[in-house]
Amino acid sequence: MSCMSKLPVGIQVYSLRDLLEGTPENFKPVMEKLKAMGYAGVELAGLYGLEPAYVRDVLGQVGLVPVSAHVPFADLLGDLDRVISDYKTVGVEYIAVPYLDQELRPLGPRYGEALAEIKRIGQALRQNGLKLMYHNHDFEFVQLPDGTYGLDDMYAQIGAEDLLVQLDTCWAHVAGIDPAAYIRRYGERCAVVHVKDYIKTGDPKNLYELIGTEVEKEAGGEGFFQFRPVGFGQIFWEPILEAILAAGSKWIIVEQDEHHGLGSLEAARRSREYLKILGW
Repeated sequence: MSCMSKLPVGIQVYSLRDLLEGTPENFKPVMEKLKAMGYAGVELAGLYGLEPAYVRDVLGQVGLVPVSAHVPFADLLGDLDRVISDYKTVGVEYIAVPYLDQELRPLGPRYGEALAEIKRIGQALRQNGLKLMYHNHDFEFVQLPDGTYGLDDMYAQIGAEDLLVQLDTCWAHVAGIDPAAYIRRYGERCAVVHVKDYIKTGDPKNLYELIGTEVEKEAGGEGFFQFRPVGFGQIFWEPILEAILAAGSKWIIVEQDEHHGLGSLEAARRSREYLKILGW
């Protein structure tokens, strides 16, 4: 880090899943490589069959902070006690809801049920010394009948003490939202921010196939969409990073869902090098 006041930079381990799924022996060497690139922490996306204590110990040995974990909503509903136990052992501070199925989202038929469950989960985590975040895509920026965005409705319905904002800058940008303005609006509630870049031309459909999500295919739409390392896409990062600093956030987390022929470690290196250029 430069002498300027910047935040620590972590990486969402989902970005490297091709190196970790089914190969638990790779966990430590991959973590060592991330540390050598200049990452300070990780956000987990599953434990790859490893024991929580082992994950904690490896991260401790390597010198990476276990910042947070994305945990599927179904797991939070189905076995919250185990999730709390596992991730308290690992030592994370935050757990994020990474994605909601269509029926649970704003305007979906089970949205009210999802809100009630998220609030319950957030309270349980808080009572156990953990904090719940919600990680958006672009679809939560659907407008409700009163004109507000679904994502804002979620944050209005559930208090900041039970639900923090994990803004995914890429998906906000895809939705036509200014990430810097959104972060300024929520301030310290944006404790951990996802920095992710992309290139998009035209009006491509079916963007969620790119993240391995099964959804109904939309017809039509000509165009191109690909994720990119931070600084290699079309997002202008300086004002977003300034807003993150001004908001009082604690971490930025690099994520790249797909790599399009670039190795996942090389993509992670490029993102980190770009952020270093900006003094992070």
